[in-house]
Amino acid sequence: MTDLTPHDTDRRLRGPVRVVGAGLLGASIGLALREKGVDVVLDDVSPAALALAVDYGAGRRPAVGDAPELVVVAVPPDVVATVVARELADHPDAIVTDVASVKAGPLAELVAAGADVSRYIGSHPMAGRERSGPTAARADLFVGRPWVIAGHDGITYQRAAVVEDLALDVGATVVPMEPAAHDLAVAYVSHVPQIVSTLMASRLRDAPDGALGLAGGGVRDVTRVAASDPGLWVQIIGANAANVRHVLADLRDELTGLLGALDDPAAAGAPRTLAEAIAAGNRGVERLPGKHGTTKRFAQVVVLVDDTPGQIAALLTFIGEIGINLEDMRLEHSPGAPIGIVEVSVVPEQEQRLVEQLEGRGWRIAAAWA
Repeated sequence: MTDLTPHDTDRRLRGPVRVVGAGLLGASIGLALREKGVDVVLDDVSPAALALAVDYGAGRRPAVGDAPELVVVAVPPDVVATVVARELADHPDAIVTDVASVKAGPLAELVAAGADVSRYIGSHPMAGRERSGPTAARADLFVGRPWVIAGHDGITYQRAAVVEDLALDVGATVVPMEPAAHDLAVAYVSHVPQIVSTLMASRLRDAPDGALGLAGGGVRDVTRVAASDPGLWVQIIGANAANVRHVLADLRDELTGLLGALDDPAAAGAPRTLAEAIAAGNRGVERLPGKHGTTKRFAQVVVLVDDTPGQIAALLTFIGEIGINLEDMRLEHSPGAPIGIVEVSVVPEQEQRLVEQLEGRGWRIAAAWA
């Protein structure tokens, strides 16, 4: 009987897996697979990026005789099709996938170039960070996150299954989608939000210093992703330009209506325009999936904590001890004050009990609402 390593019993991929591109996604995939005991071969046009990813344990350098079962292309969008075509040619027994954020374009380019798309299927993990490069990589980056597999008629389900194995091995949830449907979806949930966040953040350049001192959770939430890499996002948005433009045009029309109402907020119809815009936003937020993929709304309880070590841990421990399940949590520091703000989300039925228990133990409640 063959001896099994501790990892062999809980992984799907046999390996080796070749990862081309040692940036955030590529190195994170490598780290996650290495934790499963999968042999990962890393390659990158940048010797420095490759050396860093190898030093961080995301995989090994290529060697003569490598025969990967799967090649993962994790390179910038403008070179995806070129690199995929090269990998298909260099590794005729491997399935090749890419993890770029646009799927229809690379597939069309590969078909037009006559590449063997019977061994190619695009995929896209819906995970990332504002930081980039191998030093930002995390083995748990994909845990619980959707991983789209963009199937097409040129590849069989049996051959494509190895990409599903990849997603499952790194802890992601597989979501099958057609390439065009994927590209429209990410325009709504990723690409346009990036532009809106960026534009709002750019307005802060003109804000008075005193105004920025008042910044709280709202503006920080809206502008969080504005710190992303400009060079990468120029490529992403350009590759999905038609879908992004469609969503932005609708946004522009709504914004034009709001501007008209603000010309004279007291004019007939203006209050209704503003109210309907806010209400439409409420309906949109309600469609966003919550914990476990549900659309259930939660109650928020805002707790004030001293800015000292151990306070947040003590709060979370207490919530667990009283048997209330924490659905979500957000942290914020109060500017100029020695306190922190912890916003916890629970099911509405538990809100009153949580508030009473916290206050009974001496915690300070700033607000609670469903």
